[in-house]
Amino acid sequence: MALSKPKIPGIAQHFLECGTEDCERNCEFYCNSCHQQMCKSCRDQHLKIAENKNHEVVLYQQHRRQLPVMKCKIHPTKDIDIFCEECNVPLCSKCSTMQDHRGHQFFDLEIIYTEKFEICHKELSKIHNYFVPISEDLKREVQEDATEVKQIMDSIRTSMKAAAESLKNLVDTVLSENMEELNQIEKSLLEKLKSQEKTFDDYIAYLSDLVKEFQSYLSSTELTNFTTKLPENLEIKSIPETTKPVTPEFSPAQYSKGDVDKLLGKITVTNRKEKLRRVEPMEIASFSTSMKSASKQTKQDKDMKSDKKQTLSLSASVTKVREFHVPSVRNVFHVSLDQSGRLWISDSIGNLVQTDLQGNVIQKIETSGGSEGYHTVTQDRDLIFTDQNKNVINRITQDNNITEFIKTGDWVPLSIHSSHINGDLLVGMKTDKEAKVIRYNKTGKELQNIQRDNKGLELYMSPHYITENINGDICTSDINKGAVVVVNKSGQYRFSYTGQESEFWPCGICTDVLGHILVCDEISNTVHLLDQDGQFLSLLLTPQQGVEFPRSVCVDDENNLYVGHRFTNTLTVYKYLK
Repeated sequence: MALSKPKIPGIAQHFLECGTEDCERNCEFYCNSCHQQMCKSCRDQHLKIAENKNHEVVLYQQHRRQLPVMKCKIHPTKDIDIFCEECNVPLCSKCSTMQDHRGHQFFDLEIIYTEKFEICHKELSKIHNYFVPISEDLKREVQEDATEVKQIMDSIRTSMKAAAESLKNLVDTVLSENMEELNQIEKSLLEKLKSQEKTFDDYIAYLSDLVKEFQSYLSSTELTNFTTKLPENLEIKSIPETTKPVTPEFSPAQYSKGDVDKLLGKITVTNRKEKLRRVEPMEIASFSTSMKSASKQTKQDKDMKSDKKQTLSLSASVTKVREFHVPSVRNVFHVSLDQSGRLWISDSIGNLVQTDLQGNVIQKIETSGGSEGYHTVTQDRDLIFTDQNKNVINRITQDNNITEFIKTGDWVPLSIHSSHINGDLLVGMKTDKEAKVIRYNKTGKELQNIQRDNKGLELYMSPHYITENINGDICTSDINKGAVVVVNKSGQYRFSYTGQESEFWPCGICTDVLGHILVCDEISNTVHLLDQDGQFLSLLLTPQQGVEFPRSVCVDDENNLYVGHRFTNTLTVYKYLK
């Protein structure tokens, strides 16, 4: 079988192609012996050839990097292809027989080269996906703080001038003194923030130099750069710690003109300590395009939850705990859990209400949402919901400030979920012809576009509900496709679940602390329970338990299961773990 030069995939390609001439199938395997990309069929043909019998053919993910051709200076006809552990130098096979290397231990240089190559890639990934973005975010925060300081100072000036206007000439001296004091405070704060900005400029420049250094290793054909010059234990300098400024406050007063100082008011600087800007730690197990941020729980909280998880298991039966009606909604199509112990509940006609755990309405919002899981609550307790009329994603902060957070262009945002792992936003969206899932970070930057599997086939038709499992899997409930579609955190297709030998209409979906996937099926009036690998475990709820047209599911921190229904505003609470 004729072999051709491997086809190196470009950035925009979705999959690798077989490297065999005239074969356009997907690459799945790699021959480490002849450094050839292969599909399954070409692999089988390759191994049938007698001289290839002992070739090492592995999955592509396990392939070794091909060594750059480098001739031995001592033996010019020989390629350098082994590594002497004793002398820490690359050699040719003939050098290994020389007196200087007698009795030494040798390794395949290609393996060493591959390991070092991967180290460089991982460090570059850290720099590009964590250190640089976090540093740039913090720099922007410094700039925003500087703007805020100026705005606060302007506000104080306005207040001071308004108070001084009624005092006319009597307050001129005091006003002058206070203005000077305020200017000095402003100058000091801005100088400090300018210094912090320079700190991040210097640090980002350091990261840029580090990137160039690693890229020089990657582009070098000198094997000694990988084996002798590249340190074994690389450590990138930590992101600098900076503090947020504490601005002064102005307290206006109105008294008699006997005490000008009191009448004008005093500028005060609070005794609050400057807080360090929060730098979210880098998770080790992150996908290639995004680095993980930290959970808000303390180590003690995590240990307690971990211990509790180890003691949990499925109960032999499901117990109905309570149920309550939710005023101001017609039905319960989606439930989002607020960390404060409150719920956000939406119906099919755009009503979105916040309630306590007894169903008492706290606030209500009119939206364009309907039969999708179109809202979620972030780790910071902000409410995020989609607007399908404008193709935007809105954010409502704790102080009820509403902003258009993300614009999705021609794509209609259907479902949304805020990750409990890292705070990323997972959004299911569609057009007339296509559907996809997009991952955004907390600032609204697009990190990941998931649309097709490794064969180039469309994964989604209409991802109405979306959630994330404890292992980072992205789970979507696709009504039009009649399936639960699951991809891993890198966006690679894992499995689909299509029900139990009958028509399946998956709706609301959630996961629990054990990694179970729970999904409503409106057709059969059931809630299905799957393990995290998609294996069917049981029909957790059935019509025999009084379940009718279940539409939404949600599991809270106490492992209570909330089930909402299509034709009633009743929310039913169950226990299914012990």
